[in-house]
Amino acid sequence: MSFKKAQSGERVGQTGEEQFVDQIDTNNKAALIRLLIFMVVAVLVAWYFQALAVLMVVLLLVLMVMLHEFGHFITAKLSKMKVTEYFVGFGPPLWQIKKGETSYGVKAIPAGGYVKIVGMSNMEEVDPQDEPRTYRQATFPRRFLVGVAGSFMHFVMAFILIWIMLSFTGVAVANSQNTIAALVPIIGHENPAQAAGLKPGDQLIGIKGKKTPMTQIIRAIQTHPFSPVSLLVRNGKRTFEVNLQPLDGNKVKIVSGGTAQYAKTGKTQEGFLGVELGGGYYKTENPLAAVGHSFVMLGQDTRLAADGFATVFSASGLDRFYHQVVSSGSQNSKIPVGSSGSSGGPEVISIVGAVQIGAQAAGHDVSLLLYILIMVNLFVGMANMLPMLPLDGGHVIIAVYERLRSRKGHPYHADVKKLMPVAYVFLAALLVMGLGALYSNIAHPVQLP
Repeated sequence: MSFKKAQSGERVGQTGEEQFVDQIDTNNKAALIRLLIFMVVAVLVAWYFQALAVLMVVLLLVLMVMLHEFGHFITAKLSKMKVTEYFVGFGPPLWQIKKGETSYGVKAIPAGGYVKIVGMSNMEEVDPQDEPRTYRQATFPRRFLVGVAGSFMHFVMAFILIWIMLSFTGVAVANSQNTIAALVPIIGHENPAQAAGLKPGDQLIGIKGKKTPMTQIIRAIQTHPFSPVSLLVRNGKRTFEVNLQPLDGNKVKIVSGGTAQYAKTGKTQEGFLGVELGGGYYKTENPLAAVGHSFVMLGQDTRLAADGFATVFSASGLDRFYHQVVSSGSQNSKIPVGSSGSSGGPEVISIVGAVQIGAQAAGHDVSLLLYILIMVNLFVGMANMLPMLPLDGGHVIIAVYERLRSRKGHPYHADVKKLMPVAYVFLAALLVMGLGALYSNIAHPVQLP
């Protein structure tokens, strides 16, 4: 009888342990199902309110942040540091799973993400068993590598986006002002240019067989409604003449913006050929050849972002930002990116502003969205390297300072507490700028020019 009780007790103990493990798995599965349902609902809500572009841009920005954190994560792992958390979002967790010593998951507020490396500063209390694997006890090269890895990832992302743009979506190239960009449909009439055999890409280079300035060509067309005009045209290496007869733009209608309207609105007759001049096109190149060009374009865009960064944080830039914020509530029209009301210049934008222009770009074309993401990556990558805590540059400069102060066999550890008053002032300034930009972008939405 006692033998049977022992067996029964043993089975009860095993069943309890199995139930505990099963309960953990069940909780994770239930949390994952709730997360998937939440994502589906978010997509449906965005679709209902015609905000799929906004949702897509938000997800792209979150992905950008998580790749930044992945730079810290992977270099810390390779450096044998202890990494305890790698999460998307902040706040209460929606779903998480633990692999080894690291917890991975998604939290409720999708405002970015983070990676937690043990012992990032000398003030952090750490279990003595974990001290040898802390960031602060690592060698200088490893600390430096972990510190710069996040910003480095932004430049990697920018390079990849540039390569995608060059290889697949194309880079916008402006046509010359004498190039036909498109033929305009005319209601009830045949397009004179199309009837004469002209097509997009042709260049108008002269009148009556002679090369003339574009202003004279336009004047000849405008002053000869219903009268024959001889134009000299170039298509590639071929040059030829065409005879055509412009219509009176004040008497013919075209479709513009989905509505019918008169081509011209003057009081006198004005010749109308039915072409749009100038414009541009998207140029792609061989993916292999695009690799080298991507490095060149990355350098050019980095210099452009650096110039904008320096301008924003200059005395005149901060003054513009102040006027941008205080005038936001009193203006109703939208301000294009790159201006701040009455005075031009780079504009400080918040995450809301980034989503606004990103969504507009997504509705325009993919290349424009890619270019905005490229510039955001470069700007954030440089901003993160400012030598002040809590930014990555603050950890890097502390590591450099400690390396310079260390002597062989006697590592120096800076007293981070002495830096905290300055760090708090810097953080307060960032908070003020962030809230100011947020208010400005909500009260005065940003738009692409």
